[in-house]
Formats: sequence, C-alpha cells, structure tokens
Amino acid sequence: MSIVIITAGKETTGWAKALKAKRPELEVLVHPDVVAKDKVEFALTWGHPLGVFKEYPNIKCIASMGAGVDHILRDPELPASATITKLEDPNLTRDMGLFVVALVLNHMRNLTAHKLSQQQHNWNRKRYLTTEDTTIGIMGMGTLGTHAACLLTNLGFKVNGWARTEKQLADVKVYKGEEELDSFLAKSDILICLLPLTPQTENILNKHTLNKLPKNAYVINVARGKHLVDEDLITLLDSGHLEGASLDVFREEPLPKDHPFWNHPKINITPHIASITDPASAATQVLDNYDRLQRGEPLKNIVSLKLGY
Repeated sequence: MSIVIITAGKETTGWAKALKAKRPELEVLVHPDVVAKDKVEFALTWGHPLGVFKEYPNIKCIASMGAGVDHILRDPELPASATITKLEDPNLTRDMGLFVVALVLNHMRNLTAHKLSQQQHNWNRKRYLTTEDTTIGIMGMGTLGTHAACLLTNLGFKVNGWARTEKQLADVKVYKGEEELDSFLAKSDILICLLPLTPQTENILNKHTLNKLPKNAYVINVARGKHLVDEDLITLLDSGHLEGASLDVFREEPLPKDHPFWNHPKINITPHIASITDPASAATQVLDNYDRLQRGEPLKNIVSLKLGY
C-alpha cells in the first residue's frame, strides 16, 4: 500500500521527505502523478481539488495535514467509504497556545501602540491592563482551547470557556450551548475564537454576538476566517464598542491588498502563522494511522461527519 499526497498549492516536498525518513520503504505518491490510482487506500491532504477522490475508487482514509478539516468536508463528493482523520500534534497545540498568549499580552501591555509611538518619536506612556482587570473568554474548548486556557490561568488570568456540550476543566468555568452564549460573552474582556468551522459556527462572530461583549473588549481570531463577519467587526470598532482585534485568519488568503483590514488602526494582522504543522513531527501520527489501516484496526483522531470536527 502507498500514501498519496493531494493538495492544491501547498508544498509537498517536506511531507514526502518526513514520511520517507521514518519509513524508507514506503511509497509516497504526489497527485496527480499517480499511475495506479485504484491501488491507493490512504490520502494525506490539504485543500484538495473538489471531487478528486472519485479518481481513487478504493480510498479508505483521508487524513488532514493539520488540525482543521473544513477544507476536506467542503467537498460534496467525498467517498462514503472513507474515514476522515485530523492531526492532534502536541507541537501544533504548544505553538497555538504560545501565540494566543503573545497576542493577549501584546494587547494588555500596548506593545503595538508603543511601536507606533516609537515611529512617531512620541514618548506616550499608556496605562496597561492587569490580570486582575481582565477576564478572557475562549470559544472552543477542544485540544487547542483547553491548552490555551491552562496557559492563561497559570499566568493568573480568570478564564471562561464556551463549548457545544458540558465540559469540566479545573479553574475554568465552561459555558455551554446557545442558552449560555450571551452570559459567556458578557464576561469576556478578551474574546478568543478557537472554534472548529462548521455550518453552526460560520459567521458566529457577527454584530449580534460581538455587541454582547463588554465595551472596550478585544477580539482575537486564530480559528478560521469564515467565523468572522468582516463588516460587522469594522462597524463595532469604528463605533468604539470594541477596542481592537488581532486576526490571524481570513475569508480569503492571502488577504487582498485592497481589504479594509490592512489600514484599520485598531486591527493587528498576521498571515495565518499562529500554528504551522511540522511534517517531521506530525509524520509519526500519520504513519500510525496508516499502519492501523493496514492491520484493520480502529483509526485515531476520527472526524465526526455529523459534528464537522
């Protein structure tokens, strides 16, 4: 059996090298340069061309190159016989947690504002927020959200979470479902989105929900660009209800050069670099599921098609 890498525009050499380094005898193929597509049972993918899996009639596992799977589930022609899996790489979790902490501290200590003051030769001492002043709300309490919450509570923050179902986490109050969303938002001085992208969570950061945040709240989106309604964020920033936002993900990437986010004084932009998969680290997990498939054993990190994550 072999592994085929299927992606549109994403670099494949690193993945091929990482897989071969750990399993030299493994046949690693790269779509579309595959001769015997009917013999391929395992695909590793990110942003694949829609409908491409029809070319692989015996595919049994479609593995995401990252933690997100919305790029796979957007395909209406996924083979019913294939199991979808995602990555839960400790390095991804670590890097996301550190990035979230960095954005929180950057906002609280006004580092971006002080950099602008430096460029203007302006000695402007701006009062900073403290952990006692600030309650952080994390939307999405999966692996990434839980880890970020633990890091922030260890720094002395009060942290609340919001999840689809009831969850118990030490030192973190987790609100659940639509019925507790408003209460969660009303207590979030800094709102961090780490939700999976599903039909239920798309556009969840909109004028209605963001208006429920306290005045001068700050928004951080490191999940998916489609969680946020761009125009609604700008409206609430311009009205003064929100103090600012840090955005690492966007509806269209790269962000178009004429997008209003670029020049908005209250928005910090980073180019989707919060947490990047390292093939050398993640290859072990991919190969584990590859071996499980060969042995007929249950796969790890299976995605629920019903839930979308």
